[in-house]
Amino acid sequence: QVQLVESGGGLVQAGGSLRLSCAASGSIFSITAMGWYRQGPGKQRELVAALTYGGGTNYADSVKGRFTISRDNAKNTFYLQMNSLKPEDTADYYCNARIGVRDTMRFVDYWGQGTQVTVSS
Repeated sequence: QVQLVESGGGLVQAGGSLRLSCAASGSIFSITAMGWYRQGPGKQRELVAALTYGGGTNYADSVKGRFTISRDNAKNTFYLQMNSLKPEDTADYYCNARIGVRDTMRFVDYWGQGTQVTVSS
């Protein structure tokens, strides 16, 4: 069974940094598109950063220059480095990936369980 497990959230002061990790496990033959989303209190879930298999990246305007998405292919893990955090970055963060499942040889979208990030002013 394929799953994504997130880690790295927590409480940080404004201006601080956190790194979120999303580890994929299970019967995987490929991971293509990867992304981080967030959902703040009373808000809709929004895309924060995306990374394609070819290395292309896309960031929300609100995080450009502060957040970086990256991956470690050998570990089937991808990351979101968050610097210069602001109180408005407070949200539940979710990872998402399109994963090729070996058992079925099909690509399926998976979500992590979410991790809370709280930025205090």
